[in-house]
Amino acid sequence: MNKEEDILLKEGKMLPVMEHFYTLQGEGAHTGKAAYFIRLGGCDVGCHWCDVKESWNPELHPLMNTVEIAETAAKHCKTIVLTGGEPLMWNLDILTSRLKELGCTVHIETSGAYPMSGQLDWITLSPKKTGLPKEEIYQKAHELKVIIFNQHDFTFAQEQASKVSENCKLYLQSEWSKRDEMYPKITDFILEHPEWQASVQTHKYLNIP
Repeated sequence: MNKEEDILLKEGKMLPVMEHFYTLQGEGAHTGKAAYFIRLGGCDVGCHWCDVKESWNPELHPLMNTVEIAETAAKHCKTIVLTGGEPLMWNLDILTSRLKELGCTVHIETSGAYPMSGQLDWITLSPKKTGLPKEEIYQKAHELKVIIFNQHDFTFAQEQASKVSENCKLYLQSEWSKRDEMYPKITDFILEHPEWQASVQTHKYLNIP
């Protein structure tokens, strides 16, 4: 990356885009809805079970003009999901501003480990033990999605739930490779704690992105 590109990246005029595609939202409160996904490269949270580890190094992904990617996305759909990697590593002000000008609703999927930026209509907070969320994001989150990999993750989920607003939706989602083991435990937990809901990666069952 040259100096000029580095400046444009910091300003949010260009962003490292791993991929962008039109599909159905597979998880959480908006499961089943048509959405255009913009997956940004770069993440240093380092979850060992991450299913998109190829997104971690931002230098592997081309820098794209932020306005152009916003306009491409808006041609397909007015629900846009920013994901990663960790999208809040980058300045999202220009991207989300243009999306809003084009009449889009902007969702983000984030660990919350970086400061907030951009105009965001729906925040899915998926906290990770390896990089806890900034305090500022807890009360802004619309849904809390905790990935369940082992028994201790239920305790972690309750700890994180105590920090979000009372209107925040609470979801437990099994790590994909452990789903046969963990969903029975998730079911039992939710029956005892009905404020929680189960989230399933429906896109993987549907064989879509």
